[in-house]
Amino acid sequence: MLKVEREIPIRIGPTENLFLRGVFAPTAREITADNLEVEGEIPRDLCGIYLRNGPNPIFQPRDRYHWFDGDGMIHAIEFREGRATYRNRWINTEGFRAEQQAQRAIWPGLMDKPDPHVPRGAGSDGWLKDTANTDLVFHNGYALALWYQCGMPYKIEARTLETLGIETFRGALKRTVSAHAKVDPVTGELLFFDYSTKPPWMTYTVVSASGELKHHIPIELPGPRLPHDMAFTQHYSVLMDLPLFWDPELLARGIHKVSYFPDLPSRFAIVPRYGEAGEVRWFETSPSYIYHVVNAWEDGDEIVMDACRVVGPEPKSARGEGELARMRAFLRLEAELYRWRFNLATGAAREERLDDQRTEWPTIHRGKMGRRTRYTYNSLVPHFEGVVKYDLERNSSERFLFGPGRAANECPFAPRLGASDEDDGYLVAFVSDANGGDQGEVIILNAKDIAAGPIGRVKIPQRVPVGFHTLWIPGEQLPA
Repeated sequence: MLKVEREIPIRIGPTENLFLRGVFAPTAREITADNLEVEGEIPRDLCGIYLRNGPNPIFQPRDRYHWFDGDGMIHAIEFREGRATYRNRWINTEGFRAEQQAQRAIWPGLMDKPDPHVPRGAGSDGWLKDTANTDLVFHNGYALALWYQCGMPYKIEARTLETLGIETFRGALKRTVSAHAKVDPVTGELLFFDYSTKPPWMTYTVVSASGELKHHIPIELPGPRLPHDMAFTQHYSVLMDLPLFWDPELLARGIHKVSYFPDLPSRFAIVPRYGEAGEVRWFETSPSYIYHVVNAWEDGDEIVMDACRVVGPEPKSARGEGELARMRAFLRLEAELYRWRFNLATGAAREERLDDQRTEWPTIHRGKMGRRTRYTYNSLVPHFEGVVKYDLERNSSERFLFGPGRAANECPFAPRLGASDEDDGYLVAFVSDANGGDQGEVIILNAKDIAAGPIGRVKIPQRVPVGFHTLWIPGEQLPA
């Protein structure tokens, strides 16, 4: 059964911008659908809800559209007793409501110039629309929708996808929240950083499992930086100062141009979870950039961190070929799997490449985050054409390709009911099809044997655009 909850016409004209057409083109309907058609089967021990965040713009952009600009929309599918229910909803942010009232785009986009005549927004200098379109975490019984350049966390009811408003942690939120906050699966604590073009350049915060802000400190940096992710272990957090950030000379003139500075090292801050600013320890390695961390854990005196290291932080093809070409080059996210070791006893830092396949968008068993893990599931890039399972103990991998013209950019791990092994469960993913059609699909892979292909293919009664990050919430964690 399909129920159309709301339809908002997409008012975007024909364009050459890749991220407004094809598998990226926005959808106009919010729907709820159950009794979905399934090819194969939905395992009865697959129980929980899979949420995927991403951009879904409505109005013609004021100027140049960047993939990160679109209004946030969550697509979700809930599995229970061999059945599935799908729904999708726009995230009801303050910017979304303002533009619905005005019936036009109000704020400039990431590739545009600041406009002093629009209402204050979010981001580096408060001139962008906070779309909450990037990532999702599950904390204190609710999903939190987060945004790329640090914004306000929007509280989402995980089953209905209703936007409940901004989460301020009982009014104690000091600044903003980074796109990739972390939840410790053991303590339930929420860990995050934020950054700014004004001092303090970075801050670090810990919120208790019940939503009480417990710890907040400044992190000393040489100037404005643009980190994207962080890591944590049982006792520490890892923050980053990487040599890809706004050009300081241009930033002083109000121009937000991201540049790579290969003469600077990559620096990693190891912070005790409740440490003070004076307890931060910095480790240096070769210049690089990291979008997404796999995991981190403690190994004796060392902090071990696995992440996807970008091959060319400022691609050569990004220079002198126009803004759209520059955006496409940066968004290829071509990266390789690396491991870093930070020795707290000696102060030494080491890095090594684990694989030369180009992969990104890693996911792991979230219940193991912050502790030693063996497996990671990464998307093949730059075209999101498949998923790779890495066994980091055996130094081996296997892959599954989605098929010609098909793409899915993050495949979260869903442990099966009664699971014992780290990879005892499933991978689930929304798959977009460039071959056309008005249907979407969710595939289910056996995480122990992804090369065997889907156990089940669940048909979605509308197209699902390619998006950003995902969240798997086990059924036992969902409110009744």
